[in-house]
Amino acid sequence: MKVIPGILLLLCACQAFAEDTLNKKRLTTVIAVESGFYLAGNAYLQYVWYKDHKRTKFHFYNDGKGYLQMDKCGHAFGAYHYSRLGYDALRWAGVSKKKSIIYGGPLGLVLQTPIEIFDGLYEGYGFSRGDMLANALGSALFTVQQALWDKQPVKMKFSYSPSGYSRYHPYYLGSTPAESFFLDYNGHTYWLSANIQDIFPKTGIPSWLNVAFGYSANGMIGEFRNEEFYQGQPIPDMPRYRQYILSLDVDLSKIKTRSRFLNSFFRQLNVLKIPFPALEYNSLGNFRFSPFYF
Repeated sequence: MKVIPGILLLLCACQAFAEDTLNKKRLTTVIAVESGFYLAGNAYLQYVWYKDHKRTKFHFYNDGKGYLQMDKCGHAFGAYHYSRLGYDALRWAGVSKKKSIIYGGPLGLVLQTPIEIFDGLYEGYGFSRGDMLANALGSALFTVQQALWDKQPVKMKFSYSPSGYSRYHPYYLGSTPAESFFLDYNGHTYWLSANIQDIFPKTGIPSWLNVAFGYSANGMIGEFRNEEFYQGQPIPDMPRYRQYILSLDVDLSKIKTRSRFLNSFFRQLNVLKIPFPALEYNSLGNFRFSPFYF
C-alpha cells in the first residue's frame, strides 16, 4: 500500500504534542513499534496470507449472518484493545490525555482497516461492511468512555473453552488445539464487563467486582450453515444457537500491589474474563446454570 495511514497519523501526532510534556525517547519507541507492527502486518497479509489467492477487482462480501456474528464480536474486541494499547502507549510516553485519546483512540480501526481492504482485493474474500462497523464500534467503545470519564467503566473481555466440535470438521475448526483456539467460534465468549463501583460509586461494593454480560454461539460447523459431511464422513445434525450469559467478574486493574510489574501484569491480563458461576439463556429457549463458566 502506497499510503500508510497509521504511520502518517502517528507522525502528525508527534508534531502536535507539546515538547515540555514528552519523553521523546519513549515516544520514538512507541512510533517505531506501532509503525513496525503496521508494516509487518500488511506485509504478512500481502505476501503470506493471500499468496495463494488470485488478485481481483475490489469487491464486497456480505458475511453479516456468518457464524451468528461471533466473528464481529472478535473484530470489536480486537479494535477495543488495540485502541486501549495505543492510548496507554502514548500516555507512557508523556503525551497529554486529550491528545492520547485523539491519536491513540482510533488505533484499533487504523490497524484493522487494511485487513478489510486486502479482503476486497482477493478472490475468496471480500470487503465486509459488517467487519468495518464492528472495528469502528470497538474503537469507539474505548475512545468515548476515556473521553467522557477518563476510565473504562465497561471493558471488553474474552474467555475460551474448547468446544470439542473440531473433530467433526478440522478444516473449519482447527486440527490442533492452537488452531481451534483461533478458528472455533463455538469456544469463544465475548463479554462486556461493567465495574459496579465505577457506575454506582456509593454502593460500598468492592472496587474490583464487576458484572459481566456475555455473548456466545454454539453448534456451528461452517460459516452460514452446518456441513453435512467431512471427507466422506457424516457430521451429526445439530442446531446452531446463540447464548446470552450473565455472570460476575474481577477487574484486575483495580487490584493494586507494591510491585509495578504485577500492577502492569494484572492490567494486561484484564482482557480475560475470570471464571465465575453464570446464568445462560439461549435462542433455543432454554436456561442453564453453570457453576464455573469459562
